Amino acid sequence: MRSPLEIALLVLVLAVIGALVWPKNRPVIDSAEAHRLVEQGAVLLDVRTPEEFARSHLPGAKNLPVGDLEGRLSEVGEPDRPVVVYCRSGARSARARETLLRHGFSHVSDLGAMSRY
Repeated sequence: MRSPLEIALLVLVLAVIGALVWPKNRPVIDSAEAHRLVEQGAVLLDVRTPEEFARSHLPGAKNLPVGDLEGRLSEVGEPDRPVVVYCRSGARSARARETLLRHGFSHVSDLGAMSRY
């Protein structure tokens, strides 16, 4: 059985490792950067379901559900145009970012949750 001190140290070590690894694996931009990119002409891409999008979405956003994205890449625009992706919690936007990068989109930023805008 581990002592409370050993558990606390383990949690601290895992938190430090996570802080070092997380940004490299999933870069997420902040609100100010998202606003700046959109103001400069980036596509604002909501990758939630059409039902979620109909309930609420960010002004000017285009809805392309992450599950449909590969089949509808032409709707995103030119691959060299910047794109900002978002969803409800950040999981789908991370998948969408990876999909877009894999298909040659060179400037894809992940806002994560739409509430961060």
